[in-house]
Amino acid sequence: MTFSNDKAIYIQMADRLCDEILSGKYEDDARIPSVREYAVLLQVNTNTAMKAYDQLARDEVIYNKRGLGYFVKPGAKEQILTARRKEFLEEHLPELFRNMKLLGLDIKDVVKAWEEQ
Repeated sequence: MTFSNDKAIYIQMADRLCDEILSGKYEDDARIPSVREYAVLLQVNTNTAMKAYDQLARDEVIYNKRGLGYFVKPGAKEQILTARRKEFLEEHLPELFRNMKLLGLDIKDVVKAWEEQ
């Protein structure tokens, strides 16, 4: 995985795991890779991976079964969708609108580009 400089690595790791849950790779109550497995997969320090898992556990996206590993909490997919939609509407969309105004684009241009995609 290539990490960007705009977010902490553990946040990017947590986002990736959320992306995998959203894509259906991990369903409710499915076991996810161990902290070590995920650290090796993404070539990061185990402590960084642990921070990502701790964050996801605090956000109630995953849970730990002692001795068995981490699992996707039931309803996690909907929770992630709700949080991401809110973030998009409150943070990304206003920036998009600002750029559209600066560039002289209107919603018709966006719809056309959407349909051509």
